[in-house]
Amino acid sequence: MAKLLAFFCLFSYIIVLSLCSVSAAIDDNQDQQVYVVYMGALPSSEVYTPMSDHMNILQGITGESSNEGRLLRSYKRSFNGFAARLTQSERERIANMEGVVSVFLNKNLQLQTTTSWDFMGLKKGKATNRNLAVESNTIIGVIDAGITPESESFSDKGFGPPPQKWKGVCSGGKNFTCNNKLIGARDYTSEGSRDTVGHGTHTASTIAGNAIQDASFYGLGNGTMRGGVPASRIVTYKVCTWLGCSSDSILAAFDDAIADGVDIISISVNMGYPSPFEEDPVAIGSFHAIAKGILTVNSAGNNGPEPKTLESVAPWILTVAASNTNRAFITKVVLGNGKTLVGKSVNTFGLNGTMYPLVYGKSAVNSSACSVESAEKCEEGCLQESLVKGKVVVCNSTDSFEALANGAVAGISLNRTPNVAFVTSFPLSALSQEDLNSLVSYIKSESSPVATVLRTEESFSQLAPVVAAFSSRGPNTIATDILKPDISAPGVEILAAFSPEVSPSSSVYDTRRVKYSVLSGTSMSCPHVTGVAAYIRTFHPQWSPSMVKSAIMTTAWPMNASETGFVSNEFAYGAGHVDPISATNPGLVYDLTKADYTAFLCGMKYNETMVKLISGEAATCTGENLPRNLNYPSMSAKLLGSKSSFIVSFKRTVTNVGAPNSIYKSKVVLNLGSKLNVKVFPSALVFKKVNEKQSFTAIVTGSTLDSKLLLSANLIWSDGTHNVRSPIVVYKSE
Repeated sequence: MAKLLAFFCLFSYIIVLSLCSVSAAIDDNQDQQVYVVYMGALPSSEVYTPMSDHMNILQGITGESSNEGRLLRSYKRSFNGFAARLTQSERERIANMEGVVSVFLNKNLQLQTTTSWDFMGLKKGKATNRNLAVESNTIIGVIDAGITPESESFSDKGFGPPPQKWKGVCSGGKNFTCNNKLIGARDYTSEGSRDTVGHGTHTASTIAGNAIQDASFYGLGNGTMRGGVPASRIVTYKVCTWLGCSSDSILAAFDDAIADGVDIISISVNMGYPSPFEEDPVAIGSFHAIAKGILTVNSAGNNGPEPKTLESVAPWILTVAASNTNRAFITKVVLGNGKTLVGKSVNTFGLNGTMYPLVYGKSAVNSSACSVESAEKCEEGCLQESLVKGKVVVCNSTDSFEALANGAVAGISLNRTPNVAFVTSFPLSALSQEDLNSLVSYIKSESSPVATVLRTEESFSQLAPVVAAFSSRGPNTIATDILKPDISAPGVEILAAFSPEVSPSSSVYDTRRVKYSVLSGTSMSCPHVTGVAAYIRTFHPQWSPSMVKSAIMTTAWPMNASETGFVSNEFAYGAGHVDPISATNPGLVYDLTKADYTAFLCGMKYNETMVKLISGEAATCTGENLPRNLNYPSMSAKLLGSKSSFIVSFKRTVTNVGAPNSIYKSKVVLNLGSKLNVKVFPSALVFKKVNEKQSFTAIVTGSTLDSKLLLSANLIWSDGTHNVRSPIVVYKSE
């Protein structure tokens, strides 16, 4: 059961149940566990040798002359630290040593398109302006589950040699070959860099896969599939297997990727819960990446729609939520009385319109093993084969595998993830609770109820995108005055390259192997924004990571709250939906340096010693660095206390990347129901030249703030051509 659960948790991508806890990597010796020792930036001294220092620390703590089998990894290229097997007492002694930032348990993190790029406005071919020379010189580091090197998405036809700045290697293991498109590979799992899960191939091709004509999943989604920056180079850093993605591997991948010379890092992996920066391997690695001018794009997590489930919380990360596109996959159920119910799945089988007997799970109970209630949900071992074989079985749960195992010709289940379809291993449609209840009523009213499940078809809509239910929500529980997620992007029913090493449905009953498959999750939205960030860099290679991030956020399509509370507002989508074309010409940007981030850490109550260790530079923490005054493209404040009225100020500085001799005037637009008063000083900004900086202060006042709601507005700076929009959020949280 534990192995099956781990399998389900990892490969379902967007369904993270409470049962799917992040597990610790435990050594066979019950007294020892694997810990990561983070020691911050590498010392500048040329005589310092990290591995020798790490060995000396271990020998001093363990008293053992040889630490063979104890030291698992040394981080020595981009930051300082190591992973080792330690007892609890050894861990405590190392944690108290001078020069150690944190010691945390090594954990297994969780893994989290023919129309999506067109939907965002990044058209194929000559319909989109591209700077191919710079795009070909762009290197994307993908920290994930490996890659399928033979995929057409990664063919190097037409590519020249790798960029001269590339310092990495192709170390993918047996029968793994790199080329001028897939220029590097590293494996941290001892399995080799080949993707045996499907996830890494999918994300890499979404970012930078070649244009493949007539790509589809058994005819579904047929079209030209491509990545956002198909001329870019890809490097794979394999840290994930079916068992998860270990913290020590993720840090090792960051350590190498930064030193290898990648331009952007994409990582669709999450802790499963928010963690302090010094114990979060993605936050640690991405901090050292941005210090070297490398942007990290990370998935928000798949624990929505509950509030406070957001996992990617550091301000130096670009955090991505998942939303839908204008295309959806639907699977219809036709009943014997002619009624049609519309459900969700990616079902390529169908029953050719043939009607089969319908049976409700509770009516097919294996009474010697289970209760009627368990059979109603089609739980394992609860269905009697003779009563379901050759029939369409209805399950009042999300699981129909037991029906398939007992010979059902099709299944009808409950859809708990609205507007999201999953690949199925046999004819199946997932209905809403209302439609499922209607179906059960039909079964009860007929002496011989029958139905058929049709093959999945595509449906297109002109409705605005909405955030998927599974996408993790804020507010940010670690840095409470930093709005997260930052942006939303397509992450629902995305067609991209896949690994032939695994079935597309992850079912043991599914023997199919495919080149392309459909997946959903913030793991799918993250690579879309990575592609957008790379696209922006091709026009502005001199921009800092924060400038690229600002351009993406301030040019986003506005999204509206579809529900009240924290489920469907800025805590779901951040600044809005990514707009790649507009992001190349934002007008103004909010820039940040390493010094700004170290001042932010001071504001987060890290002491000077800790900040110096992390940053590698001297720091003076004055107590005047409010986290909400970090020069972030969005503005957010969590209010404390029970006062009925409040006043909050935000200090920001913008840089002109548009035209010289321009004047930007401020405008505040309140969101529906928000009773805020926002004043901006000065109300206009005058720029005489490009790259000139101007500062302003936004003062927000209001009253009667409910702890279950937020008040929000948008500050827009406009010169008549550009509209630089920043969300303002004020909230209380229980």
